[in-house]
Amino acid sequence: MVYTLAASTLTVAAPLGCDGSSAEGVEPTAAGVPTPSDVLVTGADEEMLVLEVTAANKVVVRLPRVEVGQGITTAVAMMIAEELDARLADVDIPLAEARTKGNQYTGGSNSVSSLYGPARELAATARAKLVTAASRRWHLPPRLLRTRDTMVVAPDGRTATFGSLTEAAARIRHPAISAKPKPASKHRVIGQPTTRIDARDIVTGRAKYAGDVSAAGAKPTVVARPPTLGGKIVTVDDRAARALPGVHAVVRIAGGVAVVAETFHHAFKARDALHITWAPGPLAALSDTAIRSRLRAAVPPLGTPLLGTTQVTGEFEFAFVSHAPMEVLTAVADVRADRAEIWFSSQTPMDARDSIASEVGLDASKVRVHVMRGGGSFGRRLNYEAAIEAAQISKAAHRPVKLMWSRNDDIRHGRMRPASHHRIRASHAGGRVVAFTHMTASVNEAYDDSGATVQGAVAGGPLPSDSGLYNFGRVTGDSGGVELAMPLGAWRSVDSGTTRTAEEIVVDDIARSLGKDPVAFRRTTLMSKTVKAVLDKVATAGNWGRTMPDGHAQGVAVHEEYGSCVAALAEIDASDPKNPRVTKVVMAADVGTAVNPRGLEAQLMGTAVDGISTVLRAGLHIDRGAVREGSFADFHWARQRHAPLHFEAHILPSRRDPGGAGELGVPAAAGAVANAYARATGTRPRRFPLNF
Repeated sequence: MVYTLAASTLTVAAPLGCDGSSAEGVEPTAAGVPTPSDVLVTGADEEMLVLEVTAANKVVVRLPRVEVGQGITTAVAMMIAEELDARLADVDIPLAEARTKGNQYTGGSNSVSSLYGPARELAATARAKLVTAASRRWHLPPRLLRTRDTMVVAPDGRTATFGSLTEAAARIRHPAISAKPKPASKHRVIGQPTTRIDARDIVTGRAKYAGDVSAAGAKPTVVARPPTLGGKIVTVDDRAARALPGVHAVVRIAGGVAVVAETFHHAFKARDALHITWAPGPLAALSDTAIRSRLRAAVPPLGTPLLGTTQVTGEFEFAFVSHAPMEVLTAVADVRADRAEIWFSSQTPMDARDSIASEVGLDASKVRVHVMRGGGSFGRRLNYEAAIEAAQISKAAHRPVKLMWSRNDDIRHGRMRPASHHRIRASHAGGRVVAFTHMTASVNEAYDDSGATVQGAVAGGPLPSDSGLYNFGRVTGDSGGVELAMPLGAWRSVDSGTTRTAEEIVVDDIARSLGKDPVAFRRTTLMSKTVKAVLDKVATAGNWGRTMPDGHAQGVAVHEEYGSCVAALAEIDASDPKNPRVTKVVMAADVGTAVNPRGLEAQLMGTAVDGISTVLRAGLHIDRGAVREGSFADFHWARQRHAPLHFEAHILPSRRDPGGAGELGVPAAAGAVANAYARATGTRPRRFPLNF
């Protein structure tokens, strides 16, 4: 149902469902701050997606999701432009503030799929009202009128912009033409490769991030943090820091000692002048070796294999991994005695608003959260430690602050993908797999009596991925966990990034055990026709099986999730096994209707780099309770010189509604890279990244 709102311009609203998927350990809440508006929903209790046609001939939809580089604002603008027959340049998609109800959760690759129906229905209703308004103005039957380029066109060539009709259209209760969205066969915008609507603003610096906010004269702020995870302050001597020029305040918070200064240069200088004695954190006696040992012990037993079968087994270790978004965490906070206002990029702004309110002792209705675009996330902005700290500091310092976590802060004290251990056994007989078991254990975030508490726990270890991908007979799995007081978070592709990667490596091992080609074996055992189709596409496009020099090889892997599926083919040069280079990646995906194929290609390219990074190079070490890495100098994320020399993405046509795509490609890309390396070197890699 689409509602008409009381307003002087055409303003319509469609309810959004509140059943969006949530990443493990993060639950969307139904609390928020009302967005200031001159319109009032009547007869509707649901969260609304609201569209307004302004007198300036702009179509404005405040998006209850966050833009973190995934292109959701462009995708929604395309949906609106499609149904309204508006120019894409006339559609504005600002980000909504934290609301009081509904689901503002961004994650689980569900944004496009959850908005696809409501956004199109919204725009189709607006179009019907605008055409009806024009027909009344011109005294013409509405069936004779057409829409294009954000205007209504009469048969004699007369035109009226949507902006000139908006006031009249706002008074129309029952449009004279159908308000149903177009069939896919008539789409002219949806499905066309489209450049991001914010691309020019991003490259010219006009796009605004939290670091660009200058509200209320907020002063640059940084925090001195402990050398170990969960370390606590024993003593602080801040006299030297306070004496430095440009320093406005030095305050203690739970995470360390904050310095508020005139510039970030002044703030960092003063932070380094603090003399702090730290008590070690609760993990000070632990390093990687002990953590890996605990994980191995926590994996449930595989049990007894079926009699008369041949076993293929694999045991895998995956390291901790930082999210490492390009834009570091930044939050601006202005906390007063009776209210608070916060600016930051958040995937969970309603939950964040409630937590901030609790921290500063205000009612949630007195806290206003402005959602800013983010320069990358990969799950990092599901949590909001920086915003809570900024609010604490602002309250203590009695002034607005702009808090920035440095790269070192986020890598050493921020969220990370949990380390995990996997044991897999496949049993085959008579040329086919008759049983498949996948047991796992993961580090789980915990609270302990030492006071090492971390906001936003991730509970439970990763579970084996969906057993419906292959016809492997009896499929079983279970998980265990090791609880440690360390900050963990949902990382792009969450559990599948490790579970499916490990399984795809074992699928290659099974094929080898049976004397079959990896692609041919998958073709005979995959359950889904769509998964077979994407596999066939990469095999053909990537020239699977071609002759390659010694030390070079191809690898493939597939994945199915979020109502979508993907296949990846990777070629690797491992002639120097310690410095392998992925030279080519071919990916194919079926995601249902691809609203913006160019955006989907960019997503797949990003997942290819993620797979290259986490398999070959990038991980975090725990060394006596501290994260050893502290920047991109030692957290070795793939750089341009490590990216494939050739990348191509193939989007299979489909008339289904959109599925998810943002996280889809990571397991397939990682599996393909690992399998290519194994074939190129004749080894069986089991610990990732390989350089650990």
